[in-house]
Amino acid sequence: MRQRLLAACGWLVLCLSGGLVSCGDNPGPAAASRKVVPPRPVELVAAELRPMERTITVTGTLGAREKSVLSAKVSGRIQRLTVDIGSAVRQGDLLAQIEPRDYELGLQQAQAALAEARAAVGLPPEGDDDRVQADQISSVRQARAVLEEATKNRERVRSLHESGIAPQSELDTVEAAYTVAVTRYQLAVEDAHSRIATVAQRRAELELARKRLSDTRLVAPFDGIVQSRPAGIGQYVAAGTPTIELVDTDPLRLRLDVSERDSGLVRMGQTVRLLTEGDTNQYSGTITRLSPALTEDSRMLLVEADVPSQGTLRPGLFARAQIVVAPNEPALCIPQAALTTFAGLEKVVVVEEGKALEKVVTTGRRKEGWVEVLSGLAAGEKVVLNPSGLRTGSPVVVRAPAESAPGAPQS
Repeated sequence: MRQRLLAACGWLVLCLSGGLVSCGDNPGPAAASRKVVPPRPVELVAAELRPMERTITVTGTLGAREKSVLSAKVSGRIQRLTVDIGSAVRQGDLLAQIEPRDYELGLQQAQAALAEARAAVGLPPEGDDDRVQADQISSVRQARAVLEEATKNRERVRSLHESGIAPQSELDTVEAAYTVAVTRYQLAVEDAHSRIATVAQRRAELELARKRLSDTRLVAPFDGIVQSRPAGIGQYVAAGTPTIELVDTDPLRLRLDVSERDSGLVRMGQTVRLLTEGDTNQYSGTITRLSPALTEDSRMLLVEADVPSQGTLRPGLFARAQIVVAPNEPALCIPQAALTTFAGLEKVVVVEEGKALEKVVTTGRRKEGWVEVLSGLAAGEKVVLNPSGLRTGSPVVVRAPAESAPGAPQS
């Protein structure tokens, strides 16, 4: 039994030895994984400074250039309406007419009163020239003649009295007559001035009556479009009652709110690009008005830009806009083809000692195939074009200069 056991053990040792020898003769998976990988040909391009736009993203609302709620300046019944919602009008066009008969009668009354006042100062009833001197009025001329006669009588009697011919009683009589003549002349002059003032008053009343008659016509103060018409034909409206709402929509006013942080970058004349909901077209305008101060409650700067009326743009639309604060600002850029994204990180690949090295970068603006690099690269540093599949440590070989790289955009 013991001999059999020894024999079995010897046979087992012999088999294991043979297996080890056979394993050494055939290479396994570990040896296959150590196979040499050939270097991958790559093309390099240098990070360079290129001009790029700097913009501020803001939101705002489109509004009318001018908006006015028109109302009649006089009360009355609406006799005629010449427009409706959506009607395009020109400045001076008639929009509504108030019944004018009452105001025509008022004008005739004012004309008659002026004619009477002009006749009272010796002027023709009809005429536009109301200039007259007080001493030209008949009552003043009459009072002056009486005064001159009383003056002469006074001087004559006084001379006779001094010669002892005229008694004292006669002198007292002419002195009294002279005093009365002076008083009557002064009253005549004052009355003449009052009549002249009455003429001026009647002239003003006539102009006011003409103005009231003219105000029965409601006309457009500017070129625009009727937005609403709250009044109707036959309706009695008091002075100041809203009758027609008129808007001017060319150009439109784009009202934007710029944050306190970006308010110092906004200037007059800068370009604004905007998009509206439901419209894929991009529109542009120009900043024409800046508020002198930030609003106290929101700490925002109100900015207005003029946008030509076109496409589907109309007042009331919400807009997302970009203000171009620097059209040609130098920025460190690389081609879009040199950038890869993995797990939310943006990376580029550089070459060090014949091997690839991944670098995480932070990007900014994009323009025409170029990407701004905010951090992670220096100017002049070269990166791999189309680095898809490259990882840190991968062997690479540079096969062409960056200027001839087909993936790089042209300057």
